[in-house]
Amino acid sequence: GCVLDGKLYPFGEIARTDNCFRCSCSQDAMRCCSLFHTPTGYDKENCKVVFNKKSCNYDVVQKSDPSKECFVYSRV
Repeated sequence: GCVLDGKLYPFGEIARTDNCFRCSCSQDAMRCCSLFHTPTGYDKENCKVVFNKKSCNYDVVQKSDPSKECFVYSRV
């Protein structure tokens, strides 16, 4: 298998690792792609970015009230 962040994964396709990546593990190498997109377009003055490991995505919330989401108009 392949080791990523100290965890052993079997050969083949890995739909989701503990750190939110989709990987392909072979005898030659392990190739991974992120399952999340980083927010780039949002109100940076009033909002902050928080990684949500459960949904494998970034939440953008108000700094003054993290229970309220902010509008995100672009991600990469």
